[in-house]
Amino acid sequence: MISSVRGPVLSIGLDHAVIEVGGVGFAVLATPTTLAGLRRGDEAQLFTALIVREDSLTLFGFTDPDARQLFGLLLTVSGIGPKIALATLAVLEPDKLRAALSEGNTAMLTQVPGIGTKGAQRLIVELRDKVGALTSGTPGPEVSADAELVRAQVTEALLGLGFAAKAAEQAVDAVLAKDGARDTAAVLRQALTSLGRKR
Repeated sequence: MISSVRGPVLSIGLDHAVIEVGGVGFAVLATPTTLAGLRRGDEAQLFTALIVREDSLTLFGFTDPDARQLFGLLLTVSGIGPKIALATLAVLEPDKLRAALSEGNTAMLTQVPGIGTKGAQRLIVELRDKVGALTSGTPGPEVSADAELVRAQVTEALLGLGFAAKAAEQAVDAVLAKDGARDTAAVLRQALTSLGRKR
């Protein structure tokens, strides 16, 4: 998993920046706020989440690990893809997003393009407790958030490979419950092995 990139900013677009790492330019999708903090030619570091699809590998960049964790948590909610997750963080800063989820504020969540009332309610139901755990400051929840990020990425990869959503989620959950692996590639391999036996 590519968890961060660091290097000179080659270019900045409306929705992405290109950062050179070891002679290779990585296109990283990011929020307008993140992009506004970058300057062409300056060195930058972004914490990243790699989303694997059948036809693409896409990097999403964030200024801090906290925003990246929230991005990963958003992806665990049914119906929330990477673009809506990024749009959520573009509209609501991490603290505001946590507050909206903790307080059950659907009005604030529906400000995000692509999230209606039902979607907002689903976000609240599925993430309220997880976001509360993230804000408690105890070491355990951070591991949980990392696991959620791995879960989201591996599930996305399996969906891209044509597996049904429910089967993919169950396979990933079974792998994480069994050995608590945090390495995306290892979890993906084990989930694929499990799904292959069922076919």
